[in-house]
Amino acid sequence: MGEQLSKEVNIRNKKASFLYEFLEKFEAGIQLKGTEIKSIRMGKASIKEGYCAFKNGELFVYNINITPYENASFTNHESKRARKLLLHKQEIDKLIKKKKDVGLTIIPTLLFINNKGYAKLNIALVKGKKIADKRESLKEKDAKRQMDRALKI
Repeated sequence: MGEQLSKEVNIRNKKASFLYEFLEKFEAGIQLKGTEIKSIRMGKASIKEGYCAFKNGELFVYNINITPYENASFTNHESKRARKLLLHKQEIDKLIKKKKDVGLTIIPTLLFINNKGYAKLNIALVKGKKIADKRESLKEKDAKRQMDRALKI
């Protein structure tokens, strides 16, 4: 039989915290087709290359790869199509104002299924880190790892 649907779906953008400095986070609904939600529930999605942009005053997420559902017929979806994000009007207005600053972008950080069964996307307004900041992040991560090792012994 087909693959089992997992209860917990948490698809992360692991490199986001290394490459970017998070300024603000939002939780958005995502407009999906039926076969897309089935693929997400099976954990067959990737948000690593995703980014968000405005089009006609609405926020869309681009470059998220949701693998086509294997049991679908001709009704299957396109894997990297633009998908509309569902936010409150005041959140969209706030993002539009802040996005006007040079060097800021909006990226997806986590794709998950909430307890009501809806797909949600955590997005963040971010600023790219400089090389020195990335080195600092690596040092902090290494120091934390060494402390954890010392505590285990």
